[in-house]
Amino acid sequence: MALLEVKNISKKFKKNKIELTAVNEVSFTIEKGECLGIVGESGCGKSTTAGIIARLIKEDSGDIIFDGKKINNGILLKPVGRGMQMIFQNPTDSFDPRDTLLKGIKQGAASYKIWSEAELEQRALEIIDYVGLKKEYADVKINNMSGGECQRAAIARAVISEPKLLICDEATSALDVLMQAQIVDLLKKLKYHTNMSIMFITHDIPLAAAICDRIAVMDKGRIVECDKKENILNFPKHEQTCRLIEAAKAVSIKNKTEKKYE
Repeated sequence: MALLEVKNISKKFKKNKIELTAVNEVSFTIEKGECLGIVGESGCGKSTTAGIIARLIKEDSGDIIFDGKKINNGILLKPVGRGMQMIFQNPTDSFDPRDTLLKGIKQGAASYKIWSEAELEQRALEIIDYVGLKKEYADVKINNMSGGECQRAAIARAVISEPKLLICDEATSALDVLMQAQIVDLLKKLKYHTNMSIMFITHDIPLAAAICDRIAVMDKGRIVECDKKENILNFPKHEQTCRLIEAAKAVSIKNKTEKKYE
């Protein structure tokens, strides 16, 4: 049985009295231990889809089954709990910037009341080290850390509660190429050690291919293609998939040319 099953979710927003369809009959699954990439251009509906699954946005229709249970019952949005966590493009959205690193990470699990204060502090220190931050950073305030360090901290805060699914919404897009690679390596390490499932949202199809098992391509609120990453890259079927691949090639050529003449 899949860890996550999304069935025909749809969402419309009103802007200036005009109704806009953000997500249109989207369906997919994520297996236990699998990383699924949701790839598409800005505005295609991928972040809205993530928000609906994480119960930050109310869908208009459709069902979400997580770990064998329907989680979108009723009118009100209810947090899923420790089983599902999310990290964002701006990692400081996960923290009070006035908090120290240690306090911010501990708060990621404190509300679940599973561990004692001493156990929680020990876990936080171990996770700080695991994600590649120095333990001396424990007392550093979040707003004094670099972007890459903040994203590592956001990952630490998300995984301290041992989630079954981690949703990464453009979690590397604000970082440089080197830092992107380091964060992807960290996520791959987490997946290997914990068998955690990952939903990796990005506009960058080669980046998705570096971590994901399967890739779903979104365009205008719909998933237009979903397959193993090898098939998506080598045998794309939809024109939007082809456009994303060609755009990535153009960026790569541009970067190589600029380096050549530096």
